[in-house]
Amino acid sequence: MTVDKSLVNGDSEPYWAAAALGRLVFQKCGQCSTVQFPPRHHCATCWGSDLDWIESSGRGTVESCTVVRRAPSYAFADKVPYAVASVIVDEGPRMIASVVGEGALDVRIGDAVSVVFDADTGLPQFRCNQSGPSGG
Repeated sequence: MTVDKSLVNGDSEPYWAAAALGRLVFQKCGQCSTVQFPPRHHCATCWGSDLDWIESSGRGTVESCTVVRRAPSYAFADKVPYAVASVIVDEGPRMIASVVGEGALDVRIGDAVSVVFDADTGLPQFRCNQSGPSGG
């Protein structure tokens, strides 16, 4: 997978390196233990600079979702319909991403999802878990 180099900076390089390997990682503050996304040079909660990288389970729960049926621009015309969701990842951060795979257009609030990475861009996406809402 190839990550668009324009997305990478000094704060996010470890994130994108992990994504290229199919791993989801987050920063965790050594001072207040906040887990944050997107990557920053300081903790968004306490402004501490003691940040480590932790591996995520990649699992989360859909907080909100929508199905886009009308392309917002010509670049997306061949992609409609597609689903987008706000996902609360088990480690705490919120991520906005596409929902892909079987059942993506039927995604609902409370559904359990797992991260996958787009093979072309390296962007995180989520796939609905087959076990139903909240992993049950």
